[in-house]
Amino acid sequence: MELLEKSFHLAGKVQHYAWGGFDYIPNLIGFNNKEHKPCAEYWMGAHPSASSIISDGKNTASLNEYIKNHPSETITNTVLNRFGELPYLFKILDVKDMLSIQVHPTKVEAEKGFDAEEAAGISITAPNRNYKDRNHKPEVMVALSEFWLLHGFKPHGELLKILQDIKEFNVLIGLFKFNGYKGLYQFVMEMDQADIDNMLTPLVERELRRKGDGELTKAEPGWWVCKLFDGSQEIKNIDRGIFSIYFFNIVKANPGEAVFQGAGIPHAYLEGQNVELMANSDNVLRGGLTPKHIDVTELMKHTAFEAVVPNVMSGNDVGNNEVLYPCPVPDFGIKKISLNANKHQSVATSLEIIIAIEGGGVLNSTSSNLVIKQGEVVAIFPGEEYTIESSGKCVLYKAFVPA
Repeated sequence: MELLEKSFHLAGKVQHYAWGGFDYIPNLIGFNNKEHKPCAEYWMGAHPSASSIISDGKNTASLNEYIKNHPSETITNTVLNRFGELPYLFKILDVKDMLSIQVHPTKVEAEKGFDAEEAAGISITAPNRNYKDRNHKPEVMVALSEFWLLHGFKPHGELLKILQDIKEFNVLIGLFKFNGYKGLYQFVMEMDQADIDNMLTPLVERELRRKGDGELTKAEPGWWVCKLFDGSQEIKNIDRGIFSIYFFNIVKANPGEAVFQGAGIPHAYLEGQNVELMANSDNVLRGGLTPKHIDVTELMKHTAFEAVVPNVMSGNDVGNNEVLYPCPVPDFGIKKISLNANKHQSVATSLEIIIAIEGGGVLNSTSSNLVIKQGEVVAIFPGEEYTIESSGKCVLYKAFVPA
């Protein structure tokens, strides 16, 4: 089957991970969550495990299959030769509960890790599988609400002050001074569970008292420690990810602000809603705050043990009612389009996916005319000229492959 148009409505897939909220994504894309399932992510792309569906009003097709059958028309030969597929995955996230501490490998290391696990005969679906594919997984997020995350190790002086101010961590001061970030992190990540409980139990109890007395804010590690223990009847088997909450930068991004996360930067999403764009990969090395597989040896191999000063981007105004968030990778780019009784004009140089976050407009292209309302998504094939016009306020986000 061949679709006649070059711009289409696109239907994504909701992922019901346990950490997701119940209302944001259903309200955004307009479905009744009558089963009250957690709705964590809305995927827009051609990932083989959850491909989006495109429709010209008469016919529908899996975007993944359609790209395989019509690669030059859908993603261009240049993209096909470089990546072999649509190289990005576009998402909306609603983070109700904290995600795991994680690090993503470089592309070279992902290829090595994947090949090694294949040679070892580890099933691709095995819970102890680290590498699901041979790709890296850089990612950028743009906040849709006040958004909180952990991002990289604190600068040396800030982390040293944490170790000095928290009495349970005083015994780690010498280790950090003489063995640096790697020595410190490796020590706590390899501690026996009994030792973790002995060290952290009084700290957790103190933070819970402080939260009850109204002494904590979201800018402090104790707030997120307390969130881990909401509703808990007892403190035991304490997650070693708590060390990361104290050792990493706690970052707040306001709506419209973005954070890019490259290979090796340890991070975790804490709370809020965002637009996320990433390379088309599922390679995650986890270090805590999760019941999933944690491989400390592999995590340590790929973590950047260095101070990070978070770069919270407001984006660059590039004209045409667009803001560009620079990302230092060839796999993807992201722009915010803001309209208010005016229009945006463009020519798609790659397969573009656009979602309306607020308001709506009319997309007029060479081949078709589409209405795009809040929560609706369109896909535009390369070479298509189009305009998006709005009679009122309209906010959209566009994913593309940089030229």
